[in-house]
Parts: sequence; structure tokens; C-alpha cells
Amino acid sequence: MVRRGFDFTGAMQTLCDDLVARTPDLAHVRMPQVAVAFAQARHRELHGLQAKLTPMRFEQGALTCRRSGQHWTVRRMFDGEREILYILTFYLPRFLDQPLSEKLITVFHELFHISPRFDGDIRRMEGRYHVHTHSQKEYDRQMAVYSEQYLASRPHETTWGFLRSNFNELVQHHGGVIGRKVPIPRLVRLPGQRSA
Repeated sequence: MVRRGFDFTGAMQTLCDDLVARTPDLAHVRMPQVAVAFAQARHRELHGLQAKLTPMRFEQGALTCRRSGQHWTVRRMFDGEREILYILTFYLPRFLDQPLSEKLITVFHELFHISPRFDGDIRRMEGRYHVHTHSQKEYDRQMAVYSEQYLASRPHETTWGFLRSNFNELVQHHGGVIGRKVPIPRLVRLPGQRSA
């Protein structure tokens, strides 16, 4: 019997679907328009970037923005006829080598960044620190509450149980870890625009 490998992004897609369905504060998230992907971490150390959310639009869902006197846009991405508004990327093996609680907090952390308007922009907090409020620790404490509430709702372990394993354990059990890679689109300068 040939082992194909553990489909990490497929499993994460299923998990995110379930998290969103069980978390009222994430009810606005439409997972079919969120591309779940993985990228290889440059180093194996546990510290460093675990995951990131890439919005495909600018503030308030705008298709263009102005920076340094130039107008910019981003190439739009589609899955068939459905437009992708966010890319959710997990960095392996680093993400999988975290404790279970940290993995769940990380997933909630990234999903909560999605704007309540689900317009391709991020959730913007009031004040100067519009991404994580004034304290990322406080932000992550709330994500820990969400993860505890999620587990207390008794989701089926086939949905989230893979998070109990680290990267090497999944490789040993499944023969490898596979998934979808999605390149992050670059900003494109609109023609005919000159610096002021």
C-alpha cells in the first residue's frame, strides 16, 4: 500500500470550516473564499512566524491604494468563478511543532483578522494599533478563550485531532506531509501614475 502523505491544507480547511461554524464571532467568514495554504519555514526553530493572513483587498475592500504618490492594485485570484479574498498560510514544520493549545490559538488569531465585512480587508481595531489593539498578548488571550470554547463544544476529534501530532509524527504515520502552496500576489503599480 502506497502512502500518499497527510493532506495538511485539506485538514486545515476542514478544521477552519468547523471553527467558523462553532464560533459566533467568526460567523462572517466564508471559508470557500479563503485559500488555505502552507509554506516552508526557513528555519526549524519553534520561535518565528507560525501563520499569516494575506488580505486581497485594501482598506474597506478597495481594489486600489495610494502609496508614495503611486496608485497600486493587487492581482485578483479566483477558484473557478469564486473570488479568493484571503490567503491563510501556515509555516511548516514550525506550526505543527507547537503545542496543541498554541496551534488552535494561532488558527483563531489569523481567522479573527478577517474583516467583519468580509470584503478582502483585515479587521481594523480602533486607535493606533489597528491590527492587534494595544496588546497582542491581550488579543491572544481572547483567542485562547475561543479555542477553549471550541474544544468545550465537543467537536469530532477527526476534525482537529491531527493537531495533537507534530510534523515528524505526521511524516512517520502518513509517509509525508503534502498540501497546497499559494504564492502571495505582489502589488502592481497602475500605469499612467506619476509621483506628486
